[in-house]
This record gives sequence, structure tokens and C-alpha cells, in this order.
Amino acid sequence: MTLIQTGKISQFPVILFGRHYWAGLLRWMHSRVLGEKKISPGDLDLLVVTDDPHEAVEVIVAAHTAQQEQARLRAER
Repeated sequence: MTLIQTGKISQFPVILFGRHYWAGLLRWMHSRVLGEKKISPGDLDLLVVTDDPHEAVEVIVAAHTAQQEQARLRAER
């Protein structure tokens, strides 16, 4: 996530599958890391937390489509 935040790599979906499994980490990130201002609120938006495989696929396909469109626009310049 740090590499995405700093622009060292292209943004891609970071999907945490299993809301119950990741709940403790997310609570800690909200209360501790965000609470101590070590991350910005928008940083948490880099994560997609889901229990639905179809939602995970939709997020991946949408990100791929957006990257393809950005590449097409860059190529047209």
C-alpha cells in the first residue's frame, strides 16, 4: 500500500477477503494508525473489504478497465 500511496507502482485493487477475518486489523487501523494520524482517511479507501467473490471480481475488472483506458488516452497524446 505504501508503494501505491507514493506512486512507486500503479494503483491496483487491494482486496481483503473475509470481513470477519480482517475486522480486528481494520479496527486497529482506524483507532490506532488513523487516530495517531500516521495515515490519511483516504488511505483506507485503498482497501476493499468483501465477503462476495463477485464483488471482488467486479473491483478487479473495473480497475483493469480504468487502467486500459488511461493507457489508451496516454497513447493518443
